[in-house]
Amino acid sequence: MKLAQATKNIYFNTKDKTAMHQFTKELTLLIKLKNPNHRPIVVLCIGTDRATGDCLGPIIGYKLKAFYLENIIVYGTLSEPIHAKNIEDTLLRINKMHSNALIIAIDACLGKTNHIGMVNLGEGSLTPGSGVNKVLPPVGDIYITGIVNFSGFMDMMVLQNTRLNTVMEMADFIVIGLKRAFTNYKYFAS
Repeated sequence: MKLAQATKNIYFNTKDKTAMHQFTKELTLLIKLKNPNHRPIVVLCIGTDRATGDCLGPIIGYKLKAFYLENIIVYGTLSEPIHAKNIEDTLLRINKMHSNALIIAIDACLGKTNHIGMVNLGEGSLTPGSGVNKVLPPVGDIYITGIVNFSGFMDMMVLQNTRLNTVMEMADFIVIGLKRAFTNYKYFAS
């Protein structure tokens, strides 16, 4: 497989039995492509625990922190969420403390009805808060988003009324994929 394949914007259906393998494979390729010198990796999990649909990032951060992964720095957990009010300060802190790090940005998003429950992976940054008309700086070298609900009308209300089960299934999928990709990446670095 060529590394160029990893630069696509790819959707993964978390209900598909082959999706985990594909997600892990593509994420590993992206990490290898964007981080050939094996810099530390910052996983920036964006969201808040005050709205069910927006807690995907903090849940992922909470779960990832429990693994104590080597050379993986996690920002954004349930106890210390990264959201619109503190993301700019957090980015300054990351740039100061981990100026050379690869940043994987993770956030919930709204999308088409037939994409609810899907995970989106791609190269480049994401713009947090854009689904609810907030203007925040783009962040990340790699992005992962989970489509938690549909967009269109009263998006903030939709985020607050998102099923927790949908969010938890995507969080489990992303955490397992990240852990496997980090293991693969570390193995290939040896």
